[in-house]
Amino acid sequence: MTASSTPAVTGLTEQQARTRLEAEGYNELPRQARRTPLRIVLEVLREPMLALLVGAGLVYLLLGDLKEALILLAFGLMSVVITVIQETRTERVLEALRDLTSPRALVIRDGERRRIAGRDVARGDLIVLAEGDRVPADGSLCEASDLQTDESLLTGESVPVRKVAADRVAVDHPRPGGDDQPYVYSGSLVVRGTGIAEVIATGPRSEIGKIGQSLQSLDSEPPRLQQQTSALVRWCALGGVLVSVLAVVLYGTLRGGWLEAFLAGIAIGMSMLPEEFPVVLTVFMAMGAWRISKARVLTRRAASIETLGSATVLCTDKTGTLTENRMTIAELRRPDGSALRNSALLLPHLPAEFARIAVHGLLASTPEPFDPMEKAFYSFVQQAPATRLDVPGNGWRLVRSYGLRPDLLAMTQVWQRPGATQLLVASKGAPEAIARLCGLAEPEMIALREATDAMAADGLRVLGVAGASYDGATLPESQTEFALRLVGLVGLADPLRSSVPDAVRECLMAGIRVVMITGDYPATAQAIARQAGIKTSDVLSGDALRQVDDTALARRVEMVNVFARIVPEQKLRIVQALKTNGEVVAMTGDGVNDAPSLKAAHIGVAMGGRGTDVAREASSIVLLDDDFGSIVTAIRLGRRIYDNLRKAMSFIFAVHVPIAGMALLPLVLGLPIFFSPIHIAFLEMVIDPVCSLVFEAETDERDIMNRPPRPPDAPLFSWSLIVWSIVQGALAFAVVALVYIVGLRRGMPENEARALGFFALVLTIFSLVLVNRSFSSSLIVAFRRPNAALVWILLTIAAVLAAVLYWPAASLLFRFDPLHGDDLLVTMAAAAAVLLVLEALKPIWRARLRV
Repeated sequence: MTASSTPAVTGLTEQQARTRLEAEGYNELPRQARRTPLRIVLEVLREPMLALLVGAGLVYLLLGDLKEALILLAFGLMSVVITVIQETRTERVLEALRDLTSPRALVIRDGERRRIAGRDVARGDLIVLAEGDRVPADGSLCEASDLQTDESLLTGESVPVRKVAADRVAVDHPRPGGDDQPYVYSGSLVVRGTGIAEVIATGPRSEIGKIGQSLQSLDSEPPRLQQQTSALVRWCALGGVLVSVLAVVLYGTLRGGWLEAFLAGIAIGMSMLPEEFPVVLTVFMAMGAWRISKARVLTRRAASIETLGSATVLCTDKTGTLTENRMTIAELRRPDGSALRNSALLLPHLPAEFARIAVHGLLASTPEPFDPMEKAFYSFVQQAPATRLDVPGNGWRLVRSYGLRPDLLAMTQVWQRPGATQLLVASKGAPEAIARLCGLAEPEMIALREATDAMAADGLRVLGVAGASYDGATLPESQTEFALRLVGLVGLADPLRSSVPDAVRECLMAGIRVVMITGDYPATAQAIARQAGIKTSDVLSGDALRQVDDTALARRVEMVNVFARIVPEQKLRIVQALKTNGEVVAMTGDGVNDAPSLKAAHIGVAMGGRGTDVAREASSIVLLDDDFGSIVTAIRLGRRIYDNLRKAMSFIFAVHVPIAGMALLPLVLGLPIFFSPIHIAFLEMVIDPVCSLVFEAETDERDIMNRPPRPPDAPLFSWSLIVWSIVQGALAFAVVALVYIVGLRRGMPENEARALGFFALVLTIFSLVLVNRSFSSSLIVAFRRPNAALVWILLTIAAVLAAVLYWPAASLLFRFDPLHGDDLLVTMAAAAAVLLVLEALKPIWRARLRV
């Protein structure tokens, strides 16, 4: 039938299509606007913590402290640049991945076939489908010839489904899934045959679009780390204000001169503004996204990295996530019950009786296969040396093909071999259909049914294979007229990814429960779960889940690790039930059916290779190589980032204690003022690089993946960490104050005593860095973990200290007098004392500080 032979296939006119598109208003799936670099910059600048950092720099600028202002603004600019570069790079890669939502479509308009963009397909259009086409819209089939589509992106089932032509277009078409439906669905892939369909739904009205629209009602989980850090910043800012007010009162009361007191209070208070906290958070998240991108993992929202590190449950899809989404031959079984499975199929010389099963399966497949199961036959036969001479080659001729029919789920092909007078007939299909073609007796039927059930229980897709010779003058009209004999059964499987068992094992060691949620059958799901190492003691099906309310479901999800025959709405219910139980949920997936649960979960992990645009837009992390093992890398990095973030925060909290103490001590005791703005600016140059670069570069500790996930409500700054930071800071302050006071009491000039105390403070800060490099190991163990950033920063600061001490112009600026060798030994001894005492105290706090 040609495109113009009947009115049924003339399609819309171009004007009708244009009018309908305009009337409906839109045709594409709702998607987020593309995040341009300018938009990313604006989003970064709206962050309250970064705004605080920039605001602090501007205040310094208004106060005339140019050096401090430039330092703060420079770090703010660096944070913005790093974030924008990473986010822009992520968006470019994601833009390149967007290839499924609006595929090209072949439509019939004005009686002619023309190729148009998928977004231009209108309701009422006739779309022409062939092997390899992505269906651009939901449609009702007018014609179908051996048509099969892969709807795994919508249903989670890895096996293609058959399609038949419809007598008429129904108003309410059923949901995707199942064989012999007269409907095709947007986003599905044609793997076999041809067809013509009338478009009945496009864009948001299609099944794929309804899922996309449901995302609009879901709000992404706000990053808890950002909330906690914001609260910490507010408390620290309040502390800075109190210290500043106290300094003004003390200075004015004890020394008079309230104007000088006011200016001194502002300087001290601004020096204690917690600008390091937003710097650390921004840099850690941006650098973390950059580090994780090197492992082929894109981070759409940087704050989600640390959330992944705290995940307690990892919900994963099966098809394309745990499995490779390709069919392979896993078992060959002869009619007598003998079988070869898995590794036995890889023998250098496959026994002829088993090779015959595979070859007949190939001969019953199309010469240029697109169907995954037919590809599996070609791949297997090509890899089996004993069968290479038995496959079609030069001189072979395909005489006739008999396609699948709804009443007979089998296909047959007839081949003419070179020099042979007889024709070779090969059939494959559903075991019951092959049994019918072969005319099996009742005992043979029972044996075949038992063998089929046993293979299906192992999660295999079972096909029967039959063969015959034919020497008639003319070929029969139906494949039922051949005298076929059963050759054997073939079990096909969607193989598990090789990295999955190790990844699941490491997740379990890290205290992360792995849950499989799939649209496939329970037997298949259980088989894959066992191979992956997921506990399969209990399986909950979609039908059973539909019978329980949310309260009962919350109880069931505590024990069930495998969910089968699940539809998209139920995936969302499962994720929400886990969240109700207080779990931190990570959800992986690649299909459109995964998108709502990806967005509802605390952290959504989408597959970038074959995943849909809708799933990627709903996720926080995208795995470019679709490797489940990359999730473990992301989890490890998430834990490392959070670990290092706590170390940096502990250091910042601790280092401000001696700074505040040395700023207030002279006011209380009537000593010479210790700090001036240049000293504070120099300390910022020490503290900022250390906390934002050195701690960020710290490698993960040995036991990081042997710890249980931290409690969901665990604060970034626990009371144990706060007390530990105060202990560190108080000890450092006591030692530095002692050095300064003793120096003055021994008659040192003011500038020399200031230099002595200041050098002791800087070296003590280095001691705090070394102490905070690890919460769970000693200093010796920490030294075994190299940190190039620490070495370079220490060398740079040491060089600057030497210049400040021995370069007259710098000494004059800092109001320092030269120190003697014994003075330098005193400062080193002070720093060493702080280091040794804190290392001795660390085991007392270790159990409380570990994440």
